[in-house]
Amino acid sequence: MIADVAQALHPVRPIASRVAAGLRWFTENVEEVSALEFRMKIRAGLNAGNWRRHGEQLIRDCARHDHSVLLVIDELPIFLKRMLDQHDDGAHRVEEFLSWLRGALQAVDARSPVLIASGSIGLAPLVQRLGIPDRINHLDPLRLGPWDRHASIACFERLAASSRHPLRVEAGVANAVYEAIGLGIPHHVQSFFARMWEFTIMQKRDRVTVADVDTVYRTALLGPSGQNDLVHYQTRLKEGLEDDCYTVAMEILAETAVRERFTPTARRCLEQCYAPVVDDVRSRIAEVLDVLMHDGYIETTTDGFRFPSRLLKDWWSSRFRDHHIPLDQRLSSAATVAEATR
Repeated sequence: MIADVAQALHPVRPIASRVAAGLRWFTENVEEVSALEFRMKIRAGLNAGNWRRHGEQLIRDCARHDHSVLLVIDELPIFLKRMLDQHDDGAHRVEEFLSWLRGALQAVDARSPVLIASGSIGLAPLVQRLGIPDRINHLDPLRLGPWDRHASIACFERLAASSRHPLRVEAGVANAVYEAIGLGIPHHVQSFFARMWEFTIMQKRDRVTVADVDTVYRTALLGPSGQNDLVHYQTRLKEGLEDDCYTVAMEILAETAVRERFTPTARRCLEQCYAPVVDDVRSRIAEVLDVLMHDGYIETTTDGFRFPSRLLKDWWSSRFRDHHIPLDQRLSSAATVAEATR
């Protein structure tokens, strides 16, 4: 991560020159190396004994710059999760890194650098599970919610107006797109436009109608061309959860999609189903529900949980509706078998 930050700073020559000057092994002039070479040379000189010291110096060099520096670390939770999974002492490494980052930032002028840590999975659930929530108490959480109807429509219309292939849009198309996906997740709005654009190219048309919205939704967004966008939602769960919790999460999402709700009754059935194979299953289910709500998969209702996004609900339902046995029916079947055995 330190080497990546150094590479990003390479174009800011005053900082890059300070960084290079503080490294004994860096003999070249910053002007003479590319950003990639700069990163490779710095990475080659970092090791388990000196990365903290050189990382702190890099942050101090940012703080000394004439202008405020915005330090953005994307997918920090994934970085930490991989560290956790790939090393026997992963939990210790995660705690060590977060403690170091907090201390390094608090040791410099509070005005700079300003840190933004972002991710497609939540950072808070990870540190809470590890029992180290205080390691991120210097960060202010900010949840980026979905767009409202107005913003979603404006984005779609702007994309249509600026597309490289002239695209005429019938009145009401952008609103129908918003109704179809059910929630203004920016990436879903953009993805819908991309599939609509491909649809007109393949149909040799330069105009889309409201009637086309449902066709594109069913055959493209939920079809093969939309899978790369949506499978990410399953992948990031697998990266962010332990194996037992991942299995429980998939059960909850399948039940919620197929039955429209994950009810308190379904929750009790899930506990009974998995109690023989998952330790402390009740706490595991509670932990998974927290993650699923935190990361925007589901939301609470008066009678349980549901998908706020129609697109995600329909995608999960299309994958599981033909072979998902509702949780209450599983328990009923098991009870019938047990009675017949007796």
